[in-house]
Amino acid sequence: MISNQILLKPSSVVRILGAVAFLLVLASTVGQLTIYMAGGRDSGLVQLFFLDAEQNMPTFFSSLILLFASLLLAVITILEKNRKTFNVSYWALLSFGFLFMAIDEFVCLHEKLELPMRKLLGGSNFGFFHFAWVIPGIALVFVLALFLFRFWWRLPAKTRLTFFIAASIYLAGCLGFEMIGGYCDELYGQQNLTYVMLTTIEESLEMTGVIVFIWGLLKYIADNYKEVRLRLDGVSEEE
Repeated sequence: MISNQILLKPSSVVRILGAVAFLLVLASTVGQLTIYMAGGRDSGLVQLFFLDAEQNMPTFFSSLILLFASLLLAVITILEKNRKTFNVSYWALLSFGFLFMAIDEFVCLHEKLELPMRKLLGGSNFGFFHFAWVIPGIALVFVLALFLFRFWWRLPAKTRLTFFIAASIYLAGCLGFEMIGGYCDELYGQQNLTYVMLTTIEESLEMTGVIVFIWGLLKYIADNYKEVRLRLDGVSEEE
């Protein structure tokens, strides 16, 4: 009987994902500098790699790593269920959450909150809340932080620290630099290097945060399970 194995070494996976993310950021930056030096002339090829554009190569990669994180969380959910631990529902919630984030990253569901939130706020100058979806986004993060705190605190120290670093990096991008970019957009528009630089930092932090999280998940699996085998009927742990 032939046994097929897939070995996932956390450091190797992170190096590959990090290299791809770096090349995408580099391609986007070079493309935007080319547009700037060419006097604003754009091309479809440049937009294909622009970090702030939608449904292109960076968007596909970001959706893919979020989906990968969701799958790793699903594997952990099954393994924890086999061990009958109290954490099962939390891991499952995170898995579904990252699946939704992967879908949202590609189709931009969160942007549909912009118009309703602006109508609710009234006025025309929103400053750091120019991209008004960040308001419910901040509220959601706060609620989830309270709900998941006990689960996070009971994780092993290394995993807890890694998850905290990953979340901090990701939120600094998707909320922090999103708000700064919105303020810049309201004042100067999007056709300037400052806005491009801010969005580049924003997307870079988001990708970095997810990759760090993936590393944390892989390390958690490696540290807590001697061997994990995938079968047609599910996932099992080998002692």
